[in-house]
Amino acid sequence: MAKYFDVHPDNPQPRTIGAVAASLRDGALIAYPTDSCFALGCQLGSRDGIDRIRSIRNLDDRHHFTLVCQNFAQLGQFVHVDNDVFRAIKAATPGSYTFILPATKEVPRRLLHPKKKTVGVRIPDHAVTQALLAEVGEPVLSSTLLLPDEEEPMTQGWEIKERLDHVVDAVIDSGDCGTEPTTVIDFSGGAAEIVRRGAGDVSRFE
Repeated sequence: MAKYFDVHPDNPQPRTIGAVAASLRDGALIAYPTDSCFALGCQLGSRDGIDRIRSIRNLDDRHHFTLVCQNFAQLGQFVHVDNDVFRAIKAATPGSYTFILPATKEVPRRLLHPKKKTVGVRIPDHAVTQALLAEVGEPVLSSTLLLPDEEEPMTQGWEIKERLDHVVDAVIDSGDCGTEPTTVIDFSGGAAEIVRRGAGDVSRFE
């Protein structure tokens, strides 16, 4: 049965955030809000967490997982970013964008796209997510909480708790956070390629 954490959307309670961070370090799989929609998240090196996300979402090995990062310093440890790409990403973050970039050796091999050796990264503009990332001290490995054969992600914490009670370990609820996933921009080839149009404004990348 999943633990349920009711968190203030603007001033998340430090004790609650600390409890969630501790559960992540212990290998928990969580459902948590972001600035676009709910996501599934686990510790960066958790093989079990990755397998559970793949199972819940019915994902194949070509799926790009996302490293949700607190800031640019953290992001730069896990992906290669040249100067032009750095400026483009810097101008758009924090925000509802996921960027696909060549991964560094810090990223576990099983997270990489099997052919491109790339990974998704993002810096969210959400107080609860930022508080959690600060407490954990490293990126949270994540994927949009979009169930197989459903067109939109779930947006209500209570519904997620009800439907995924036996497949996730914790649900963070800080209110409605929208149904639109991030805009995905692939910079792995150098130029911006819009892979998915979502919550972030794509005009700056066209």
